Amino acid sequence: MEFECIVYEKEPALAIISLNRPEVLNAMNKQMWQEIQAALEDAAADPKVKAVIFTGKGRAFSTGADLKESKTRTPEQYRDYLESLQEGSRRILRFPKPTLAVINGYAIGSGYELALACDIRLASAEAKIGSPEAKVASSVTGGAFRLVQDLIGPGKARELLFTGEYIDGREAERIGLVNYALPPEQLMDKARELAAKIGANSLFSLKMIKKGLNLALGEVSLEALMDFEVEACLACVSTADRQQALEDFQKRKDS
Repeated sequence: MEFECIVYEKEPALAIISLNRPEVLNAMNKQMWQEIQAALEDAAADPKVKAVIFTGKGRAFSTGADLKESKTRTPEQYRDYLESLQEGSRRILRFPKPTLAVINGYAIGSGYELALACDIRLASAEAKIGSPEAKVASSVTGGAFRLVQDLIGPGKARELLFTGEYIDGREAERIGLVNYALPPEQLMDKARELAAKIGANSLFSLKMIKKGLNLALGEVSLEALMDFEVEACLACVSTADRQQALEDFQKRKDS
């Protein structure tokens, strides 16, 4: 598939999806969401890819929905766009491999929500992050009602959503919204470092761990989660990766 709204690249054990509409600060339209889903489908099917990085070209991660398109949509077209957006967010949330968001600049609205759907977030210390929906008579999408509260707690989540105020990367790190806040020139190096550490591990194990983490965040009971943990461990220890890991451990112990 030819991409117009994203750049899709692969490196050893890693795929990179860069939002690529810098002339509109990577504002998101339906085509961009469709291209993201196509890239994720390819990355999921490639056994060499163990992690995916999302970032943005230019000075923004994404400023959210393309308001130019919003002005001309009928209610039916807007519903269609929202359903496409939600499916894209679901695809990221359910993606079986670890995902990292490199927030290189503005991450606003649905751009922010894309980052929330990722497993790990890194932000430029000067990045502007937030949900302005209350200021423009809209509401959040992408599972943000739950995702923000899971990350920073209900009180702080409500403050940010009700006020519509932006925070910078340093504050986002302080409250636990992002894992790292760094100078912009260090972001991709740190993301690649994390991706390399992830890529050194068993892909099957990573999938089981991510599935378990997602179950733990959902409505499943602790008992059901613990039952899953047993099955996940049994599935992992029966793989060739497990046998190789045990052999490597014994060699290190004997040396």
